[in-house]
Amino acid sequence: MIRPRHRLATLAAAVLAAAPLAACGDTSGPSGADAGPPRPGGTLRYGLSVAVSCSDPAQATNNQSLYVTRQVVDSLTDQDPKTGELKPWLAQSWEIGPEAKVFTFHLADGVTFSDGTPLTADSVRTSFDSIVKVLTGAKSPLGASYLANYVGTTAVDKLTARVEFSKPNTQFLQATSTTALGILADATTAKPAEQRCGGDNIGSGPFTYANYRQDISATLAKRAGYHWGSAVFAHRGEAYLDRIEFTVVPESGVRTGSLASGQLDAVSDALPQDAPQIEATGGRVLTTANPGVPFGFQPNVTRGPLRDPAVRQALLPAVDRKQLVDTVLGPQFKPATGALAAATPGYQDLSAVIAYDPATSRAILDKAGWVPGPDGIRVKNGERLSFSVMFSQVFAGNQAIIELLQQQVRQVGVELKLDLVSFAETSARQNSKDYDATYYNSTRADGDILRTQFSVDGRNLNVRERIPQLDDALDGQLSSVDQAARNAQLRTAQQTILDQGLWIPTVELSQAIGVNAAVHDLKFEASARLQFFDTWLSGR
Repeated sequence: MIRPRHRLATLAAAVLAAAPLAACGDTSGPSGADAGPPRPGGTLRYGLSVAVSCSDPAQATNNQSLYVTRQVVDSLTDQDPKTGELKPWLAQSWEIGPEAKVFTFHLADGVTFSDGTPLTADSVRTSFDSIVKVLTGAKSPLGASYLANYVGTTAVDKLTARVEFSKPNTQFLQATSTTALGILADATTAKPAEQRCGGDNIGSGPFTYANYRQDISATLAKRAGYHWGSAVFAHRGEAYLDRIEFTVVPESGVRTGSLASGQLDAVSDALPQDAPQIEATGGRVLTTANPGVPFGFQPNVTRGPLRDPAVRQALLPAVDRKQLVDTVLGPQFKPATGALAAATPGYQDLSAVIAYDPATSRAILDKAGWVPGPDGIRVKNGERLSFSVMFSQVFAGNQAIIELLQQQVRQVGVELKLDLVSFAETSARQNSKDYDATYYNSTRADGDILRTQFSVDGRNLNVRERIPQLDDALDGQLSSVDQAARNAQLRTAQQTILDQGLWIPTVELSQAIGVNAAVHDLKFEASARLQFFDTWLSGR
């Protein structure tokens, strides 16, 4: 295997190994010890909890969509989920300029897209250019964030791509391992955003789209002749599975019943109450913790009582996160302990800052002049302490969590209203900033996810003005080539986000995938999304 080359050891440390990632759950399959060596063939039937938002890897953002799109696209690098190290994939090696403004990638020869066209340095250029110039942050919020301060990509020769930024961008190398920055054929990148969501996307991945029905199903077929898999993959050559059939099954009980009865082979969002039924038929639940921003709600600081910093501060100790986990979820989930999940490089434990203490919450509101009204909900200058939380069911436990959260904050005099919408409406309203607060999580195995979600120049879902301490830290970590300095900036950002009441964290997301006894080696990548390349079926 060709190892990546780097010119600066300190810079390599900063962009490659910020911290170990959380270990994945056991993915070998229930009867892995007796099943023998992997065997090719078969169709894996998978039940998604929500519909794919878009078939385009660059535009897909929720986990269910990324389970599908990850399989059709390759990335320049891959991130080892056990160590966090970046490994070769489409790029066999790379160099990073001394200021992390120039990244040069040397591509593998002989790679082709599923339409037969070769993957070259020009493919890297058109893929990145299309994210910045065509999709923009409105359609590809993650990809556009990763390409912050993008100047352009130059094809030095057929297999050498030089990517340049106007400012240092230390997070970029890790970003090249993500699905959002996967490399797509010209036949796809030449299309406008909306036309890239119809299931005809052309990548170089181990699977291709065979059929796609928006909101209903997606079928992938094995790519014949595939032989340029990631250095993280466990075998070389083609994928084992012939096909993967993804079907949308929104009801948790129906998904579990279909798995137990043999109608499905694997399902998303297998909650603790589903485990006994799955295990009774020889199956198991595979789990791993998501890195990135944990679940929580982000206040729009221009709306209603959430304009008051005291209200936002009072919400932090009003949430009993342990009760949320114990009541709604289960032992594979953990309470959020800050603005980042514990599996994220650069994470800081701020559990003491957000510890459950309703007395403190009431005292903050009392001091700020919010007094209890006749029904217990506080009022100030005629304004009721009431706001809505917009959310979608991208995770099966979301509604139950927010309903319990509603009860918790009412104990301190806050009225929280549920605003359940589709994922598409969530995205549209986030873009237009039409919400009181928005509930979500965002997964990425790099602390720079804070810049994507909280920077005044990023998504800015708080709809806030510049806060120098926060925005300087978010910009500073992007340019820090020394890992210790970068982690210090990330610590400042995490603390400031909570001090300003810009994020009310609830629980850390874990992926919980139910599989039957026939499924082996279904694996999680570093960002906790599924990778089916090594997956195989027995007993078929």
